[in-house]
Amino acid sequence: MNHTAQTFFTPANTGCPPDYQMLKEEHEVAVLGAPHTSAPPRSTVIHIHSETSVLNHVVWSLFNTLFMNSCCLGYIAVTYSMKSRDRKMVGALTGGQACASTTKCLNVWALVLGILMSILLIIIPVLIFQVCQ
Repeated sequence: MNHTAQTFFTPANTGCPPDYQMLKEEHEVAVLGAPHTSAPPRSTVIHIHSETSVLNHVVWSLFNTLFMNSCCLGYIAVTYSMKSRDRKMVGALTGGQACASTTKCLNVWALVLGILMSILLIIIPVLIFQVCQ
């Protein structure tokens, strides 16, 4: 003899939220068994990363500040990298990633402008020296 007990819960009958009822029904399905079908079972895999890394580029920003601080971009990059680190510590990962992206952009521009300025500071005096002789 098959004894299958089905109980219908409504929010008025129980003092529990509807989420509890859904969990209880899922538990009952797991205990009693799902209907047998010929379809293959489907599964879903969810990857949860416990720690998301946010690069804040502090060392690169400090290098640009100390050696190639063209147009103060290195200093601005340091401030954005500190903001990125602080937001990561607070738990605001999207804000931290946005500041890290701005830091990377500022560091690239500071490096490119610093290299161009260094090259020009070497080439222009050499050209002037050759013209004067």
